[in-house]
Amino acid sequence: MQAIAAASKRYRVGIVGYGWVASAHIPAINATTRGQVTAVCSSRNLDEAELKARHGAAVTVYHDLDAMLADPAIDVVSLCSFPDRHADQAMRAARAGKHLIIEKPLCLTLEDLRRMRQAIRDAGIQTCVCFECRFSSQFLAIRSVIDRGLLGSLHYAEVDYYHGIGPWYGQYRWAASTAQGGSSLLSAGCHALDALLLCMGQEVTEVMSYRSQSQSACFAAYEFPGTSVSILKFQGGQAGKCVSCVDCLQPYYFHTHLVGSKGSLLDNKFHSADLGLEKSGWSTLAVKMLDSGDVSDHPYQTQFEAFFEALDRGAPMPLTDLDTAVKSHEVLFAADRSALLGRPVQLAEVR
Repeated sequence: MQAIAAASKRYRVGIVGYGWVASAHIPAINATTRGQVTAVCSSRNLDEAELKARHGAAVTVYHDLDAMLADPAIDVVSLCSFPDRHADQAMRAARAGKHLIIEKPLCLTLEDLRRMRQAIRDAGIQTCVCFECRFSSQFLAIRSVIDRGLLGSLHYAEVDYYHGIGPWYGQYRWAASTAQGGSSLLSAGCHALDALLLCMGQEVTEVMSYRSQSQSACFAAYEFPGTSVSILKFQGGQAGKCVSCVDCLQPYYFHTHLVGSKGSLLDNKFHSADLGLEKSGWSTLAVKMLDSGDVSDHPYQTQFEAFFEALDRGAPMPLTDLDTAVKSHEVLFAADRSALLGRPVQLAEVR
């Protein structure tokens, strides 16, 4: 695909699905310097005048995806639909030559992941996958601490996702099903697993995962165990742990603990021997924490701005490009396979 030549031109974006996630994507895209939502494809009977009043610009409503994809005025398609529809919709958009923004997870099966990747590669389009936590103030700072060598060489890391998603939460009605939620990791904990891989910066060679389930009536609708714990072995001998827990009764918590040869980091606190700091206390990073599961709090605008800038350059999306996201999904599928089979799974089994 040819990059749009004029950096000042706004990329016209079509949204697929007009639900909870779209309510975060649309204002974030419109708040960038280069993006503008101009179309929505939804099964709902949406009023174009109401959408214009709500979003500040004219929005064309489509009820047929192929009709929207046939519109030459649309440059980018943002998939905010149910996860079980992502694979088919992404491949159709790719064949239509549209760049892609895809909400996590990319898809629910390893077979669909492979088909999506091939279709997108064949089309030569660029893709932004919504592992937006990589663009959070917290993880941009953590990566900077790691890259500056303040923790030395990491040998252990744990990043865990605790978020009670019950009847009080919008996505519970569909995310609790295997058909659309898939698993605890696919539904939500994939953010933590992806962040763990970002921090370690090493290839995973083996995963062992275990699952358990809350006995609380609040989470009775879940068709899969709401809690999983995955132990990762990395190519360089490092170890990692990721908990995904969507059946907990507690405040949202994105736990991060990194341990290295020169120091450690715990959430927004760190110690570094390189700085001559006392081990009796932590130093604090002044960052905005990932402390909410509300999509309106996620750093979508920063991520989408980076995507549009990449399109201007004709370059891959930084941090959350397709190939990087595929690697995270391969580890995720290996973890779910391990829990199902009750044995360690080599990453070679899913590649």
